[in-house]
Amino acid sequence: MKADPAEQQRLLDLQGLDARLDQLAHRRRTLPEHAEIEQLDKDLRRLRDLTVAAETQASDLEREQAKAEADVEQVRARARRDQARLDSGRVSSPKELVDLQSELASLARRQAELEDVELSVMERVEEVQSEVARLRADASGVEGKRAAAVGRRDAAVEEIDSEAYLTQQAREAVVRDVGGELLALYEKLRASSDGVGAAELKQRRCMGCRLELNTVDLGRFRDAPADEVLRCEECRRILVRTAESGL
Repeated sequence: MKADPAEQQRLLDLQGLDARLDQLAHRRRTLPEHAEIEQLDKDLRRLRDLTVAAETQASDLEREQAKAEADVEQVRARARRDQARLDSGRVSSPKELVDLQSELASLARRQAELEDVELSVMERVEEVQSEVARLRADASGVEGKRAAAVGRRDAAVEEIDSEAYLTQQAREAVVRDVGGELLALYEKLRASSDGVGAAELKQRRCMGCRLELNTVDLGRFRDAPADEVLRCEECRRILVRTAESGL
């Protein structure tokens, strides 16, 4: 392939810009905030799941508490009725009087048992409600950390994208100075050679694969016309001759 030496020199400028674009893309993908936000999202999901479970448990206990309170009130109401009958003096039968007093004693024992149950449920309700409050506070704290991380990430991405835009504009200007055939070869090689399609021949060494050229290749390159497009025999990248090539 033939190409004007000036066009070949521009390939080195193009390669430098492409390398910078690759660096910026890599930096954008690997910002530490990405991993931080991902971990915070996992923490939030875990806390929200725990909160839902605790809220469900609290709701179940509140229903249990309401039932316990209703059971106690039912026994209290019956005891009040029995006590009112006893206090009215209308119970004249000794047997009925004994039975009424026995029932009141039984109701008192039952009420005490139910009140113990009610107290136990109330304590459990308070514990679970405290746990719900703690989980919500923890989630709020994580949300704050996430918002801060997102802010840092967005600022970093904006800075990277701004530099990438300017670099891309510079790249487009360089591309206009390179012929279509040479550019197509460069792009093809860059895609298959780890992002490096053209390298400088410096001090008899290919700066793409870093290998020193042998005597035969050096002689051939020394005798090649200035417009001939050279290729490294090892990595097959385009070799661009400069004043430092050592030919």
